[in-house]
Amino acid sequence: MKVAAIQMVSGISLEHNLTQAYALLDQARHAGAELAVLPEYFCCMGARDADKLLIAEAPGQGKVQDFLSDTARELRLWIVGGTVPLATDDSARAANASLVYDPAGRCVARYDKIHLFRFHDGQQDYDEAAVLKAGHEPVAFTLTDRHGRAWRVGMSVCYDLRFPELYRRLQADVLLVPAAFTHVTGQAHWEVLLRARAIENQAYVIAAAQGGTHENGRRTWGQSMVVDPWGVVLAQQATGPGVVLAELDAAHLAQVRQRLPALQHRRL
Repeated sequence: MKVAAIQMVSGISLEHNLTQAYALLDQARHAGAELAVLPEYFCCMGARDADKLLIAEAPGQGKVQDFLSDTARELRLWIVGGTVPLATDDSARAANASLVYDPAGRCVARYDKIHLFRFHDGQQDYDEAAVLKAGHEPVAFTLTDRHGRAWRVGMSVCYDLRFPELYRRLQADVLLVPAAFTHVTGQAHWEVLLRARAIENQAYVIAAAQGGTHENGRRTWGQSMVVDPWGVVLAQQATGPGVVLAELDAAHLAQVRQRLPALQHRRL
């Protein structure tokens, strides 16, 4: 199955971001991708954290959700909508929700980011919990490719990458990591964490990132990539908008798990 990790440098304008996302998704589909993963905050990197609340949509309705549904249906493509701010029962906090749409345009899975990023180094200051409400439940879904093969796909978002216990719970063939890693933390930890999650779970990893300097002044690391279950980086893009394409091979996945049955050897 061919997959695409979509890299973006999202700005403040929702319309501009959706236009850019559509062009990249269309490019992925024409390249033969069946599954495309957009990055975290693909629809908006606001001037302030509170801007997430201004564009938060009610679950099941809104411009961004309609865009994802309509585009999935039009392109006949599985689309993971990186993250979308969704309204919650707390008016001061939104959910940072990753939404999955099948080729018929149906929303088949929703994962609310469980681990909320906080980082202070004297120069940069982030605290997602100020405007976001954390999720609680791990989520996986089944994707059936055009050959009729079923893949178990586990969902995560950005900062979740630092919590390996989440990925153990998912027990997936493919792990999704839409992200907006900062340049500082990404440079230090992004690739090594992605490859570790792939190796220890013997799973493919599709990591779709924000990658560049944004209109709001924030700088993200980029380096979107697809990693195989042996930890090999199959495809990667440094910075800037683009489509990272790779083939997922079910036979290779089975071979890795058979040759080194580490998942069967777990004791704890």
